[in-house]
Amino acid sequence: MFTTLSTSLPPLTLGAKTAHYPIIQGGMGVRISGANLAAAVANAGGVGVISSVGLGLRILEANTDDARGSWSDRYFEATKQALIAEIQTARALSPQGVIGINTMVADRHHDALMQAIADQPIDFIIAGAGLPLSLPRLVQPSPHIALIPIVASVRAARVLCRKWSQQYQRLPDGFIVESPGAAGGHLGAKLAEVDDVAHSVEAVVPQLVNYIRDELQAEIPVIAAGGIWDRADIDRMLALGASGVQLGTRFITTEECDADDRYKTYHLQARAEDVMLVPSPVGLPGRAIRNPFIEKVMAGESLPKTRCVNCLVRCKYRDQKETYCILHALNRAANGDVENGLIFAGSNAGKSDRLRSVADLMQELVGDATPQAAV
Repeated sequence: MFTTLSTSLPPLTLGAKTAHYPIIQGGMGVRISGANLAAAVANAGGVGVISSVGLGLRILEANTDDARGSWSDRYFEATKQALIAEIQTARALSPQGVIGINTMVADRHHDALMQAIADQPIDFIIAGAGLPLSLPRLVQPSPHIALIPIVASVRAARVLCRKWSQQYQRLPDGFIVESPGAAGGHLGAKLAEVDDVAHSVEAVVPQLVNYIRDELQAEIPVIAAGGIWDRADIDRMLALGASGVQLGTRFITTEECDADDRYKTYHLQARAEDVMLVPSPVGLPGRAIRNPFIEKVMAGESLPKTRCVNCLVRCKYRDQKETYCILHALNRAANGDVENGLIFAGSNAGKSDRLRSVADLMQELVGDATPQAAV
């Protein structure tokens, strides 16, 4: 139960579930967006997202004396159990809210993980870092789960829709379009393409909306992501034809965010000029906040070696012994070691001036409105 607000924003339907507000909280790993944040957003009328990335590392590090199975197999098992626990915790905290997960196709264990959680009480799966061409097959026992791929272009959407339509007789329940020029974390574009207007949400969203309407003749919501901060940004995306928006960085400086308080404080203290593009072991750039760790990466200094859990399909750290282990770097930061970890962030990092509740933030995003009767 929560208090709805009088607003001109439309609701957002994803498969069988409808959120009161067209606001999706972005999936952020490692352990930045977990059960607490997802449930809080869902309880405030938005769409809560749990990131599946890297959840097993903390468990693995706490049980280093366990010699059963390979390091990689144990990491997968720990991630599976941790993700199930996060899902069940979020659902207990928000029994009626719209809650799902964000997953990476580039994860070596992606398919097995999706099959393992297909019977869990989630409403949707957002899949990025590659086209999830086989996702319908992986969750086939649970057709109620909405499937929402992240795409960078109409071409990618067309390839995926053709595959799903022919092989699984279904279409996606939504699309997310991320702007590489503003989004945080890994960017779905090469360095030379990051600032190309052809890859921006302003260019891709209208094209994708037209493709869905004219070629697919379907009603599939398009979600704009990357660089969205306030109500003006939301209204601008909806005017382009988007059905909703996704915000990640904005939710980091909330009380319910699952990251360590030192991680949140680092975001609060960041300045606009601290946000920068960094090389990543996956071979694509990422957007993060400058810190001593990033200074060493950019200077080409040698970094401490960490044990590889073989988590990615493609990894320069594992295969070429280059760069750094991104899983350990993200995990250190999320645990509060902001000096020696990787702090992903969108282009608006540094704009937050205080820690606040999710409910307070959602009220600001929805608009200055008078509360109505509780629903």
